[in-house]
Amino acid sequence: MRLNLRELIHTPGGSVPFAFAMDLSELDFGGICPAQHPIQVTGTVRNRAGALELQGEASTVLELHCDRCGKAFSQEQTIPLDPLLATELADEESEGEIYLLEGEELDLDEIARTAFILGMDTKHLCSEDCKGLCGQCGKNLNFGSCECKKKSIDPRWEVLS
Repeated sequence: MRLNLRELIHTPGGSVPFAFAMDLSELDFGGICPAQHPIQVTGTVRNRAGALELQGEASTVLELHCDRCGKAFSQEQTIPLDPLLATELADEESEGEIYLLEGEELDLDEIARTAFILGMDTKHLCSEDCKGLCGQCGKNLNFGSCECKKKSIDPRWEVLS
């Protein structure tokens, strides 16, 4: 979505609200595509004393698999959007921290997509206390312990028992 800010650039104290849905269902993240539902992006761009300020959020429900036990689960994800906006760069070093307007328009898709991808967690757990799977037999330890640990102890580690 492209947002025209022509009026706002010259109106200190003004604001322009925005809301749109973004589709990232084909985004491969660690071998899965977790963003199966539309991502709702909402917010406002304000002109505060000549400086453009964007405040918003991108939210959806992710469809994930637990990294410890493999269980499929859903998790709400909300990423804040608060980049700096400018019509031109003061120096080359700040290029990655500031989004430039293209003429008098702002590419909200790029801002929301980048923030959402960078805000994704690298590890997904179905619960904080997930015990995972047994390394020997593969039993889900969330449903009880297994007996294989007692049967096969590496003789080099017996002293520690």
